[in-house]
Amino acid sequence: MAESKRDYYEVLGVSRDADDATLKKAYRKLAKKYHPDMNPGDAEAEKKFKEASEAYAVLSDAEKRRQYDQFGHAAFENGAGGAGGFGGFDFNGADFSDIFGDIFGDLFGGGGARRGGRASNGPMKGANVRKSVRITFEEAVFGCEKELDVVLKDPCPTCNGTGAKPGTSPETCPKCGGKGQVVYTSQSFFGTVQNVQTCPNCAGSGKVIKDKCTSCSGTGYVSSKKKIQVSIPAGIDNGQCVRIREKGEPGVNGGPRGDLLVEVNVSRHPIFQRQDMHIFSVAPISFAQAALGGDVRIKTVDGDVIYTVKPGTKTDTKVRLKGKGVPSLRNKQVRGDHYVTLVIQTPEKLSPEAKEALKKFDELSGNTLNQEIKTEEDKPAHKKKRGFMEKMKEAFDE
Repeated sequence: MAESKRDYYEVLGVSRDADDATLKKAYRKLAKKYHPDMNPGDAEAEKKFKEASEAYAVLSDAEKRRQYDQFGHAAFENGAGGAGGFGGFDFNGADFSDIFGDIFGDLFGGGGARRGGRASNGPMKGANVRKSVRITFEEAVFGCEKELDVVLKDPCPTCNGTGAKPGTSPETCPKCGGKGQVVYTSQSFFGTVQNVQTCPNCAGSGKVIKDKCTSCSGTGYVSSKKKIQVSIPAGIDNGQCVRIREKGEPGVNGGPRGDLLVEVNVSRHPIFQRQDMHIFSVAPISFAQAALGGDVRIKTVDGDVIYTVKPGTKTDTKVRLKGKGVPSLRNKQVRGDHYVTLVIQTPEKLSPEAKEALKKFDELSGNTLNQEIKTEEDKPAHKKKRGFMEKMKEAFDE
C-alpha cells in the first residue's frame, strides 16, 4: 500500500530541490551497494535496491516528479503509473543505461566505456614516470637545478615503433575485429545489459603482431638512459612534485608522451625548521646580554644578521625577523618570516675570577646565595591551645 512506502527523496537521501546530477549520483551509490549481483541471496538488499530504483524512476522523470511532488504516492496508485516494473510500477522512460553501464563495469572487471566515450584504440597519452630527488634545506628555499638519470622509452628505430618484423605489418585483431573493445552481456532486472571492455587480446590497440621485431621483442620501443635537467622552484616543500611535460612513457596510437613527475625530498636542517612559508630556530644568548641588552648574531638562510636584545630579556622570548622566511611558490618576491626563540645559556665552567665577580653581583642584587631558607622542620612549634576540659582537669589537680 502507498501509505507504507517511504518518501522517495528520503529513500535516495536527497533534498526535495535536488537537481538531476544529485539524484543520479545518489541512486548510483545505492544501486551499486544493494544490487542483487553484489548481494546474492540477500532479500533485504534486493528490497532496498527495488525501492531505490522505483524512487529514481519517478524523480528522474520531470513529469512524474511533478505529479509526485503534488500528490505523493497517490499519483501512481490504481494503475496511474502504468503496469509492469516492480510491484506494478512502470519504469518506462527511466534511463538506467549509463548508471548500470558503470555498475556492471565495476562488477565484471571495470573499464567499461561510457556512452560517447573515446574508443580504446584511439590516441592515448603515455603513462607518467616518477622519480625522486634529494635537496638541502637552502636549495628548497632558494631553488636549484638538478640533473637526473632517467630510463625512457623511445620508438624502436628498426620497426619504427610498429613492433612488427621489418617487411611485415601488424594484423587486425580477430577477437575484436580491430575495434580494440569487446562487448560482454549480462542479465539484470532491467533485461540485457551490455558491458564494453578493452580487448584482452590486443590490449585495445586493435592490432596483433605475428612476426615480432627482434630489436624490441615486438613492444615497438627501446629503453635508454637519459639525463634530464630539472629546475626546482624556490619555496618548494618536502613531498611536492615538479612536473616536466612529455618526458614520460610514449603515447599509444599517436598519443602524446606522459609526464615526468619529480618528487622532492628535503633534508633536515640542524638549526632551521619550516612550517608553510615561515622558518623557526633557537638562538642562544648570555646572561649578561639578557640582563644588560646588546647585539647578538642570529643565523638565517640569508646569512647572519645582527639583532639588538632589549635589557631584561627573559629566556624563551620570541622575536620576528620579517621577510627572512621561505618564498612563495607563486611569487618568489613574497617571503614568509623567521621566528627566533632566545634562550639564555648558563655557563658550565667559570674561572675563579668570574666566580668571584658573579658572587659580588649576587650580593648587590639580592644576595640569593646566602639567604636563609627555612623548612617546615625549622619553624618553631606552636603550643596547642588547651580546651575547656583540659583547663578544668588542671584546676582540680591543683
